[in-house]
Amino acid sequence: MSSLDILADRYLYYLAFEKGLSEKTIESYSRDLSRHLQFLRQKKIKNIANAGTPLILKHLIALRDAGLGSRSCARHLVTLRGFYRFLVQEKVLEYDPARLIDLPKSGLKLPDVLSVAEVELLLNVPDTDTHLGKRNAAMLELLYAAGLRVSELVNLKFLDINLEACFVRVMGKGSKERIIPFGIHAKKKVEDYINTARPLLLKDRVSRYLFVARAGKPMTRQGFWKLLKQYGLRSGIKKKITPHSLRHSFASHLLEGGADLRTVQVMLGHVDISTTQIYTHVARDHLRKIHEKYHPRG
Repeated sequence: MSSLDILADRYLYYLAFEKGLSEKTIESYSRDLSRHLQFLRQKKIKNIANAGTPLILKHLIALRDAGLGSRSCARHLVTLRGFYRFLVQEKVLEYDPARLIDLPKSGLKLPDVLSVAEVELLLNVPDTDTHLGKRNAAMLELLYAAGLRVSELVNLKFLDINLEACFVRVMGKGSKERIIPFGIHAKKKVEDYINTARPLLLKDRVSRYLFVARAGKPMTRQGFWKLLKQYGLRSGIKKKITPHSLRHSFASHLLEGGADLRTVQVMLGHVDISTTQIYTHVARDHLRKIHEKYHPRG
């Protein structure tokens, strides 16, 4: 009997004899735990201490991809939260890796996430021999590299991006400003677009927007959605692709690579950040190092 199975049995014994749960409920918990332990074994995890938050999230996404509904996924999360909380209580683990995973009232709704290989396919679709293709390639690359919302991407100003430091300044929801690092791939694509394609698109006009469409105006959200849909079809990827898919993929890939949730939340803008003064030189360097270390195209 493996150490994982022993821990699961200890938890089920606790539920039966200390919590007094019904036989039917314990059977349900047992099935969920067995499925989770099987997933951990597939990932070559033998020590429960190595089953962190990213792996639990990955398991929940795998369940959703296997066809489980939101309620079934939510039940699995309830089981896992109880199991890991028990392991902390028993001092098997120092912290609870499932504690930070939210359970919405309507059930667990997990976003569509592209694999790293699928993202690579999508980013390579635009024809960079044309000035429109260069613009679109730069937009896609930056969308994924910085985890932007589509509204943030199309409204970026020319002065919002610092190619030398590889940071972009974004005005997010609630007029909250944040600064996000991006990698060398995005830098090259955006630099190429600015130096070659943007002047041709502007045709002697002046625009404060980074990515320009007709008459120097920014592209609309709907316009970008149409472009992305076309690229998604041409990539051959079977999943439904939206601008938010790339944002979710950005976060998932960072977490799977080992980035901490707090750093990812900061880059996504899910934490209240009112001004750029919050970012000291040290904080910026830390964000950049985290991004370079964990982002597939950092």
